[in-house]
Formats: sequence, structure tokens, C-alpha cells
Amino acid sequence: MAVTPLENLITEDFGPIGTPERDQFEMECDAFIIGEQLKDERLRAGLTQEELASKIGTKKSFISRVERGHTDIQLSTLVKLFKGLGRHVSVRVH
Repeated sequence: MAVTPLENLITEDFGPIGTPERDQFEMECDAFIIGEQLKDERLRAGLTQEELASKIGTKKSFISRVERGHTDIQLSTLVKLFKGLGRHVSVRVH
């Protein structure tokens, strides 16, 4: 049985790197990953969405949208979210 590389499957569904469809897909993946990391850290800290929201001065619905990858957030907001969990954010460009 032949195995198709993941990159080939992504290209089939979303187009080659640099196309608008592929760029959108990659942005949505990044938002999903950030949301999962936030949720993991929040749970590790023993906080509910509401408690984290209160701690950083926002609404539970905003925390929920970020965790589901349904919002585009600024870097300063990302830093604020994780700082509220006692964590820091570092950015790496490759």
C-alpha cells in the first residue's frame, strides 16, 4: 500500500504554497494550534474560561473564540492571554 505524503494531500485540497486558498488554510491551522495551546495552559493552570477572562479583563466568549481558533488576535492580546496564565510568549521566524 502506497502512502501519500501529507504535503501532497494538503496541496491537493488547498493548492500550492503561496496561493490564497493555501494561505487561508495555513492561517486557520495556526489559529487552531494557538487555541489548543491556550486551552491546554488554561486547564493546566486550573482556570475556567470565565476565570481567565476576568483575570485579563475580557469576556468568556472571547476566550472561547480564541480557543476554538475562531478569531484573529493581535500579538499584544496573545501575550496578555498567556501572561494571565503565568506564561510568556516568544515568536520565532523561520
